[in-house]
Amino acid sequence: MKKKDFLLKRILSFFYFAFFLAFISFSLNANTKDYQEQFEDVALSIWEFAEVGYKEYKSSELLQNILEKEGFNIRNGLAGIPTAFVAEFGKGYPVIGILGEFDALPGINQSISPYREEINNKNSGHACGHHLFGAGSAWASVALKNWLIKNNHSGTIRFYGTPAEEGGSGKVYMTRAGLFEDVDIVLHWHPGSSNNARPRTSNANKSAKFIFRGLSAHAASAPEKGRSALDGVESMNIMVNFMREHIPQDSRIHYVITKGGFAPNVIPDIAEVYYYVRHPEKDTVEALFNRVVKAAEGASLGTETTVTYEVMHGNFSLLPNETLQKLIHSKLLNRGGIEYSENEKKFAEQIYKSLINPNQVLNDQEKILTYKKTHGYGSTDVGDVSWNVPTGGFNTATWVPGTAAHSWQAVAAGGTSIGLKGMKLAAEVLFDTGKHIYLNNSVIESAKNELHQKTGEDFLYTPLLGNREPPLNYRDN
Repeated sequence: MKKKDFLLKRILSFFYFAFFLAFISFSLNANTKDYQEQFEDVALSIWEFAEVGYKEYKSSELLQNILEKEGFNIRNGLAGIPTAFVAEFGKGYPVIGILGEFDALPGINQSISPYREEINNKNSGHACGHHLFGAGSAWASVALKNWLIKNNHSGTIRFYGTPAEEGGSGKVYMTRAGLFEDVDIVLHWHPGSSNNARPRTSNANKSAKFIFRGLSAHAASAPEKGRSALDGVESMNIMVNFMREHIPQDSRIHYVITKGGFAPNVIPDIAEVYYYVRHPEKDTVEALFNRVVKAAEGASLGTETTVTYEVMHGNFSLLPNETLQKLIHSKLLNRGGIEYSENEKKFAEQIYKSLINPNQVLNDQEKILTYKKTHGYGSTDVGDVSWNVPTGGFNTATWVPGTAAHSWQAVAAGGTSIGLKGMKLAAEVLFDTGKHIYLNNSVIESAKNELHQKTGEDFLYTPLLGNREPPLNYRDN
């Protein structure tokens, strides 16, 4: 063969290969774009439903129906939770799980106005963006399913419909039930005010409702015949507040009185207070929780009431896997940030004016934050998953920069195109990451080795919430 012909063939081969890569890239992008309108509608429907933990019947059903139509095998009512489900497609190694949440928060709602505007007769709202979380993760799962088919590639994609993240620990019950035992990698994301894939830790958390019982009597004419359950609650709160001086600095303890009586002239015979105890280390959480229990017992003794408590939920801290985080960060960088339209900029400017001490500036949604280790003082039931399976996650800017989670501003932006743009970016990054893992199984072994090193030889998973059944009515008033 002449040198000239050889070079010509090499050049043609290069162009064929480049064309092939471009075609594949176009096909992969089509996998997400083809479903954009459908899953945006899903997200906005779940935003409207705004169902609280363990009550997400319409949201769960909607996601199940769409995934079933896409050929996923559905198992529902899992771990004793009616709204928990797993949707699976494919077979064989590797098994990639993608988490999807869909519960709303009680006590807060908002229209899509950039000004404070509550919706009448609506008692909850998606102030943490879980409507986007569930829909975006399902979108990515469908895109990966299509990629497996088009490329005749072995592997399993599994979407986890996980209820009641907000104080209900849905994933903990699913983990305890063994639903993650055969998964190789778990991916997740969360709505936020920035784009980042930082290896972020979180606080472990344990909560309980403390119920005091006393004796009713007329508060004016026969006070000596009554014993106030509310006195028990308030005495407990005072002791716990004194305790704050003598706990580790990075601890968090907060509470709300959920029952306190109905009339000032009736001594309450029942009162209830709901406590959260948090710390980066789960063992410290247990120790602090036991001290809170002692405060309750002391309050009961001092007020001549009785007290019982029910553990409501418990989460491990988030254990980041840097093998996965670095991979996700690279995919996020490749996709880039989010650009607002002129109308979105006007909306964002109005929202931004309502924020108190925002730690970001407008246009930060266009950036990808640098890769570095961080700690968040909140908690998530993803933590329990991350101690059992290599788990990687990230945030995208579904809210106006500087917006706090659990705020009306988050509800508002999450119901607009700003939220949907963040969801689209998340679906694309999940897709890119999942595809990379399917094509590069060595990532799995590296991630598993890292998890094993971090948990140690003697690690035995024992949930902080113990053996209790899921508190399906924990959001009941």
